[in-house]
Amino acid sequence: MIRLSHTHPAVLGALRLLIAAVLLAPLYWNARRKHQAVYTREHRGRTLLPAALLAVHLISWGYGSRLTPVASASLIGNLLPIALPFFLHYLVKEHINRAEIIGTAIALGGVVALTVPGLLDSSPGFLGNIICFGSMIAAAGYVALGRRNRDFPSLWLYVVPVYLQAGLISLVVSLPWLGTFEFRSGREWLLMFGLAGFPTILGHSMVNYGVRHLRGQVVSLCNVTQFVFATVLGFFFFRELPSPLFYASSALVIAGIALVVFSAPTPLPPEVE
Repeated sequence: MIRLSHTHPAVLGALRLLIAAVLLAPLYWNARRKHQAVYTREHRGRTLLPAALLAVHLISWGYGSRLTPVASASLIGNLLPIALPFFLHYLVKEHINRAEIIGTAIALGGVVALTVPGLLDSSPGFLGNIICFGSMIAAAGYVALGRRNRDFPSLWLYVVPVYLQAGLISLVVSLPWLGTFEFRSGREWLLMFGLAGFPTILGHSMVNYGVRHLRGQVVSLCNVTQFVFATVLGFFFFRELPSPLFYASSALVIAGIALVVFSAPTPLPPEVE
């Protein structure tokens, strides 16, 4: 949907987030009334940093995914299980073992194999790969903060303020390009609502729900399979055929991710709330 839209990436990020926040507002207010005794200003203050990281992630993803094939962009975005352990170690003290480090090296080898040819021929795809990689780092920090903030009394008391603030941050960034949005285009509005409904409300909310109850690595592994579906959709919508190098790089990345996830230490018993 990002590739199909003509909207500037910053404007696109702002609209999808603000629409998602508006659509979820009834759930937020219902949860706030239910948990008003325990939902404090301190909770709301902890949503600003993940909101800023989400805004950076979505804006940079909008730029990068238009400069590189869908399959490559999705593959790099799904390196999340490689970066996430480092954030989890720092933020929630989930330790990284030797096997996880080895798996990280293997998966990064796949990324190098994917991006070096673009570097050698100075193709636009290389810049897109680099931007997508930076976007993935921002996403890893955002997901790790969701894990740290799992003590919120309701999922909606966390994600709705995050979406709203991220949308406002993106809106400020997008001001120079806001006038370029095709306000009379039903097609563009349909894509904005599609982005708000599927990858934002369903996708990001499910990820945040998952990290509240499961180890971050388990959630990120489930997220990895999306690059396979993105490759299929990229073929049907844009006739993009992945090169043999993409499959080799994918094999390295998946091997590294599998090693990282399946060597993860057994989680401690859940905390008593």
